[in-house]
Amino acid sequence: MMDGLEALTGRFTNHEPGLLGAKQSYAVLCPLVERVDGLHLLYEVRASNLRQGGEVCFPGGRMEPGETPAGCALRETEEELAIPRQEVRVLGALDFICNQRGFLLHPILGMVSPAGFAAMKPSPAEVAEAFTVPLVFFQKTPPEIWEYDLTPQVPENFPYEKIGVSRNYPWSGGRVEVPVWYYQGHAVWGMTARITKSLLTN
Repeated sequence: MMDGLEALTGRFTNHEPGLLGAKQSYAVLCPLVERVDGLHLLYEVRASNLRQGGEVCFPGGRMEPGETPAGCALRETEEELAIPRQEVRVLGALDFICNQRGFLLHPILGMVSPAGFAAMKPSPAEVAEAFTVPLVFFQKTPPEIWEYDLTPQVPENFPYEKIGVSRNYPWSGGRVEVPVWYYQGHAVWGMTARITKSLLTN
C-alpha cells in the first residue's frame, strides 16, 4: 500500500494540472500593429497546400515539449512571417479554447514593433498572404453569429444494462458558436473569430 501511495505522491507532488484527455496543445499570437489610423490586428491566410488552406488565421502552431504558449506563439510567428521574436512585446494570455477534437489552443496577445512589422515576409510554404484589420472595425461591426450542435453518437452495442443505466440515458450534447466577420474580401470566422471576439469583450 505504501509503495502505491509513494508512487502517486511522486507523480502528483509537482504535477501541473492540464485538461484531462487533451492530446495536443497549440498556441497562436494575436499580433497588434500600430498603423496610421490606429491599432490593427494582423492575420494570415493559410497557403492553399495546407489543411484548411485559404482560411484566415493567426500565426501559430503545435507546442513542442517543454515549450510555453508564449514561446510557441513567438517561434511560429517568426517561422511563418519572419517577424523576429524580439520585436514582439507579449502583453498577456487570452482565454484558451478547448476544442472538441481534443486539443487546447492558447492565444497570446502581443504588440509588434514598427521594425518587426517592416521585417514581415510571409513564408510561401505556409502563408498565402498577410493583412491587417483596424481594431475599431471589430468594435463597431457586430459579427454574424452562427451555431451548430454537437450531438453524441453512441454505439448500438454500448453496455447500458451492464453499467445499470437505461437506453434512454440523457447523454450530454453541446453547442458551438461560430462568429463571422467580413472585411475587404476576407472572412474572419471560426476559432480565429472567437479569439478576436474574446479580445474585444474581456
